[in-house]
Amino acid sequence: MVAEKTKILSAEQEAQLRQPIDEYVGNVQDKINQLRAEGTDRVLEIQNVLDGLKRDKIYTPQEKAERTNKLRAELEKAKAVENQNKAEVSALIADAEAYLKAHFKTDYYQAVVASCKEEKALAEENYHAAVAKLNQEHQSNLSKLSDAQEIKDEKYVHKNRLFDAKMQRAKELQEVKDRQHAAFDYKFHLIDLLRMSRFTFGESMSQRWENYKYTFNRRNFMLRNGLYIAIIIIFIGLCIITPIVKGPNVQLLTVNNILNILQQASPRMFLALGVAGLILLAGTDLSIGRMVGMGMTAATIVMHNGPNTGSVFGHAFDFSTMPVLARVFLALVVCIVLCTVFTTIAGFFTARFKMHPFISTMANMLVIFGLVTYSTKGVSFGAIDTTIPNMIIPRIGKFPTIILWAVAAVVIVWFIWNKTTFGKNLYAVGGNPEAASVSGISVFKVTVGAFVMAGILYGFGSWLECIRMVGSGSAAYGQGWEMDAIAACVVGGISFTGGIGKISGVVVGVFIFTALTYALTTLGIDTNLQFVFSGIIILVAVMLDCLKYVQKK
Repeated sequence: MVAEKTKILSAEQEAQLRQPIDEYVGNVQDKINQLRAEGTDRVLEIQNVLDGLKRDKIYTPQEKAERTNKLRAELEKAKAVENQNKAEVSALIADAEAYLKAHFKTDYYQAVVASCKEEKALAEENYHAAVAKLNQEHQSNLSKLSDAQEIKDEKYVHKNRLFDAKMQRAKELQEVKDRQHAAFDYKFHLIDLLRMSRFTFGESMSQRWENYKYTFNRRNFMLRNGLYIAIIIIFIGLCIITPIVKGPNVQLLTVNNILNILQQASPRMFLALGVAGLILLAGTDLSIGRMVGMGMTAATIVMHNGPNTGSVFGHAFDFSTMPVLARVFLALVVCIVLCTVFTTIAGFFTARFKMHPFISTMANMLVIFGLVTYSTKGVSFGAIDTTIPNMIIPRIGKFPTIILWAVAAVVIVWFIWNKTTFGKNLYAVGGNPEAASVSGISVFKVTVGAFVMAGILYGFGSWLECIRMVGSGSAAYGQGWEMDAIAACVVGGISFTGGIGKISGVVVGVFIFTALTYALTTLGIDTNLQFVFSGIIILVAVMLDCLKYVQKK
């Protein structure tokens, strides 16, 4: 009676609704299978045998050649049959798909959706009825008790019963969700058989959207994206507030501002990509800012316009006699070599003596700053040749080509992380170094390699920043940049627990921090208060990362 009133379908009724579809499409599928037996199926079978024959070392070259020729002859016959039946197979597939389009949704899927809706409502109704009954029983039991311990025990039992009722509701709702998802997916199962796993773009997107809805969890979504949503809301608020405070002529969301943000973010992208590999190993790097200062100083000395006014250990360098391009290339090499030497030292101590990167890179930070400051007496080396920026990072109209350098870095590092053995080993060592070592991966080589890659990226980043700022290199330049790079990675989802993160997250993190700093500066917020904003964002990002880790545990 209840099932009739609420129109809830039983498994048998659902199967009856689907039976005409199964019969019609099944008959078509049988015809297609018969046509494919000596054609498409035979082609796939022979191709698999040929692939196996290439790797087979049992046969002599002559025997292998004979078998290959025989198989290729059979393959040509099978392809001829396939081409002969191709039009008929396509017509049968079109017929089955037309039937599915006309009957699947109206005759079957809509009825299942309506039934699932009623089942959800019934599950909720049963849950509330069960809770009301449990509360009534609980109050009745409490009224009969006087002993404090017995009352406490009753409350504990009642709490467990409420939890069981809640779990029962969750179980019933999940079963309903599974049933509706299975009904949706059944159509694509039939199409999969008809077309041999070939779907149109629209069908693929439809399946992805359905799978996303099926697996969606509000708690997990907020853990993954809550910080991004909050930052976007803050940025939208700043976009609204800025013209009110600074006047209608000052707008944040303009083409020029967006290009300026991308331009400022480009050198920092190199730094974030470098430290991201170390964070992936559950490490960090505190020396980034000092490496930027060192690289800026070295690049300015090499690319300086004329003889340097400052000196290094009492020696004044003059590279002005060299061709401009040679000086630019030399500056890049010097930046990369200097940064890589120091990161390699930190990587060696980290890998060889199991020293935490916090210590090894902090030592680097102090050594670099001390050496550069002492050797240069802490003076600034002026500006580089003004023709260099237009040669290396010219503007095409309003577009700053320095962005293309950052794009190239992102693509290269993405390829290393995702398409090379080193990248796979990087994730493995970061996730579980002991297990990686047992499986034959050299933890030492991977760790030092990550530091070397970081040094190369730091060198590129400091060189680009020098060109962008037209020099003015000094030991103090870059102070605090390590926090920005690390924060960008953390906000972008590179987990400090190791082995978790994506390049896309690093890119998003760099843009978020650069855009937020740019917006706060435009609004006239004091630099010191901007540190407060950055600190809060870092704290929340790490908190969410820890929550995700705890949830997995």
